Formats: sequence, structure tokens, C-alpha cells
Amino acid sequence: MKDAIALLKQDHANVKAMFKEYEELGERAFASKKKLADKICLELTKHATAEEEIFYPALRADSREAEDLVDEATVEHSTAKDLIAQISEMDPHDDLFDAKVKVLGEYIEHHVKEEEGEMFPKARQSGLDLQGMAREIEARKDEVEFVPPRLAGITSGQSQGRAPGTR
Repeated sequence: MKDAIALLKQDHANVKAMFKEYEELGERAFASKKKLADKICLELTKHATAEEEIFYPALRADSREAEDLVDEATVEHSTAKDLIAQISEMDPHDDLFDAKVKVLGEYIEHHVKEEEGEMFPKARQSGLDLQGMAREIEARKDEVEFVPPRLAGITSGQSQGRAPGTR
């Protein structure tokens, strides 16, 4: 089984490939664009949720050096999640749909570069159980079934991607 870092890197590669596929779609391929954008948004939501709930807290607890990196990544996730929610609520005919997907792709590319170049090497050097964490990450990603809406209906303590009242 892959360790947590290999698993997260695989997610990065998968999403990068989906963004590339999106760019290659024809200008009027509205249904395909919406379907692929929704898939990208769901995969990013699964990934971000697992990182925020499992990987980042473990790394923060293990490495004081990684604290600033985790803080920056958390802020980047917040911005990305807002864009993801906007895209999920949009129609592919909307004026800014393509622009928002493109900006999200560029933003994620920057985020991935920082994670893979700075954060992941620190995690590799840590004493973290990256094998055990990979199992936790996979299980958590499997639980996330949808992109949460922007602000509406989100209450404190409610985890992302789950209907209220479910575990």
C-alpha cells in the first residue's frame, strides 16, 4: 500500500490530468465541461478534507518547522474551497465558468508545488506513521460524497462533504 505522501501525490497527479482534459474540451462542450468540473471539485474536496482533518494536524503536532507551511496551506485550501463551491453552483454557460475553472487549476498547481516541494519532505523526515495515515486518508476520502455549498447550511462542527446528522 502507498504511504500518505504517495497517496496525496497521486491525487495531485489525477487532478492535474483532469484540469488538462478540461482545457482540451471544445468551447461549446458545455455538458462535458460541467461533468468534468464537478468531478474535479469533488476530488479536490475529498483531498482537502483528508489533508485538513488528518495530514495537516499530524504534521503540525510532529514538526514545529512545518507550522507555517500548514498555516499557509490551510489558508490556500479556504480560498480554493470558496472557488470550488462557486464552480459547483454555476451553469457551464455562465460567463465566468471557464475562467473560474482555469484560475482554480492555476491555484491548485501553485499549492501542489509548495506541498510537494516543502511540506512533503518535512513529513518524510518526521516520525509520522505515513502508512497508517494513508489508510485513514483513504477512508475519509471515501466518506466525502459532495461539495458543500457556500456558507449556507454550514454550522460549526459539521464536517465537509457529509449531510448534517451523519457520521
